Amino acid sequence: MRSSNPVFSRRGFSRSGGYAGFDAGQQPQAGNPYANSPYANNPYAQQQTQAVGQPYGAPPATPPQTGVMTMDDVVARTGMTVGLVVVMAAVAWITDLALPLAIGAGLVAMVLALVQSFKRKAVPPLILAYAALEGLFLGAISNFVDSYIADGAAMQAVLGTMAVFTAVLVMYKTRIIRVTRRFYRFAMAAAIGFVLLMMVNLLFAVFGGGDGLGFRSGAMGVLFGIVGILIGALFLALDFKQVEDGISYGAPRQESWLAAFGLTLTLVWIYLEFLRLIAILQGND
Repeated sequence: MRSSNPVFSRRGFSRSGGYAGFDAGQQPQAGNPYANSPYANNPYAQQQTQAVGQPYGAPPATPPQTGVMTMDDVVARTGMTVGLVVVMAAVAWITDLALPLAIGAGLVAMVLALVQSFKRKAVPPLILAYAALEGLFLGAISNFVDSYIADGAAMQAVLGTMAVFTAVLVMYKTRIIRVTRRFYRFAMAAAIGFVLLMMVNLLFAVFGGGDGLGFRSGAMGVLFGIVGILIGALFLALDFKQVEDGISYGAPRQESWLAAFGLTLTLVWIYLEFLRLIAILQGND
């Protein structure tokens, strides 16, 4: 399983770096009725015979195992990482952390996230350090926006993020959203296109001044803010699929840290897009 920034990452439990169950190079095998299963190459799938009465394609019935990832593990690790983000954001807000320091913390957090993303195994201290520094950045930025641009923006962004998380979780559990190969490819294409446009806009802003191409202000800013939130929602569904696959196929318990890391990254992404969108709608832009 590899986790990284929600706009770049190919996440999943496959050690080859592909998303679990979405190996594009997978070829059907003659005489194998399960060759086209989306879990055919999952390294955690148990090689056992199908139990009588068990639905085809379901994880094999096995005795309880120790040392494997469970939902409790994922919830606990995610609570630790997201909780640390919230605590450090509160510290930055209360102490009125200077923006230059906050931006520096955000840049270091980005580096730590990239380092963890390229590692095959989770490094809990690295993930927690990322969460702490990201929290400082979010707290200071939120305080600035709330104080000088849009009063109440931070709370509205928090509520919006919680609403998106809940909505995607409900739709995923009820199978309104089905994470398939096509879904994965669409999400990745949308994310890559979005990031490239934002990078181009940033370059124009840095070298040409003003708002660049205008993708982050005015009507275009509102449109791209909504698109950014929707892309975050797509990656939440991929995160839920990642957790479900890891639990179903007996991923090592350590992988729960990577699941928590991926969920934290996605939630931070959605929160920042909400904050930017609210600032545009309520500010002077």
